[in-house]
Amino acid sequence: QVQLVESGGGSVQAGGSLRLSCAASGSTYSRYCMAWFRQAPGKEREGVAAIDSDGSTNYADSVKGRFTISQDDAKNTLYLQMNSLKPEDTAMYYCAASFLYGGSWFDPADFGYWGQGTQVTVSS
Repeated sequence: QVQLVESGGGSVQAGGSLRLSCAASGSTYSRYCMAWFRQAPGKEREGVAAIDSDGSTNYADSVKGRFTISQDDAKNTLYLQMNSLKPEDTAMYYCAASFLYGGSWFDPADFGYWGQGTQVTVSS
């Protein structure tokens, strides 16, 4: 079973930046897609950014131009660079991995492995 551990969360002021990391370990890293999801209290979990095995990326409309997803295979690490943060970005951020082909970019049901999450809080 793949193990995912997020880090880099914290509290920042609006307009600030933060970089999240997701370290993967365990079984093979030959996944099809890696993604970042977030969930605020009282709201459904939503997809934020994703990257597949070919390097193709997809972003939620709300974060396009502000967030960048990337990966370093040598370090088995996924990153999410978050710039121009807004209060509405406040949420628990989760790293997820999918080993399925043909699924939706941001359907949580298509991702079989999840980290424990890292909290991001943006103050106005």
